[in-house]
Amino acid sequence: MEASDIPTPGTPAYELSDVHYSYRDIPALQGLSLCIPAGERIALLGANGSGKSTLLRLLDALYFADRGRVLAFGEVLSELRLREEAVAHAFRRRVGLVFQNPDVQLFNPTVFDELAFGPLQLGWDAGKIRRRVKETLAEFSIEALANRSPHRLSGGEKRRVALASVLITRPQVLLLDEPTADLDPPTQSQVVRFLGGCRGTGRTLVMAIHDLGIVAEIADSCIVLQSGRLVAEGSPAEILGNESLLRSFGLLHRR
Repeated sequence: MEASDIPTPGTPAYELSDVHYSYRDIPALQGLSLCIPAGERIALLGANGSGKSTLLRLLDALYFADRGRVLAFGEVLSELRLREEAVAHAFRRRVGLVFQNPDVQLFNPTVFDELAFGPLQLGWDAGKIRRRVKETLAEFSIEALANRSPHRLSGGEKRRVALASVLITRPQVLLLDEPTADLDPPTQSQVVRFLGGCRGTGRTLVMAIHDLGIVAEIADSCIVLQSGRLVAEGSPAEILGNESLLRSFGLLHRR
């Protein structure tokens, strides 16, 4: 991330006001209002169908609100504005999304090509791309996979490649949908260490998380969603320490 891209910590990266979004006639977000401060690591918690993945896609401008307003970096985030090439280029340079299922994200013939794709779209020169790909392969310990097809990798390898393919451009905002789901323990530990190490870097993280055991290590604050609505927010200690709240919103199994 370039120094000029880092906003003042605590200023809003995103502001949502009365946001609604539906899949045809099925509501996914219902009157959602929240502020995501720059530099914060935020865990999105909620049962399946609570709206976590929909919110991430809206923050990545893959979806746009049916009603309400979304501001990103102080500017309205809308389909009309993203049609402007300069606006879309600037936004895509600053924001990256890692999908829950890496097969949705990986489509290039080799891992090297996968990592190079984003920088190519941003117009980087060939020398810078080769240098950054080499650095990122080493950072994620996937040098040996460089010439492999992504679709012939293990689930954990695919997840690391997907994360590396987003992080190679050093986005200011990183959106992650269940980043540790279905990972083997060594790979999960590596991802958790990376997310934990993002504290204080100026990068904003918004993560849909199902594993409550890692939330305190990787997040500064929590947002709890239910049926597309904000139902609770607070520090990891406040949210995780409230067993009745967790049970009422389907985050703990009843005994």
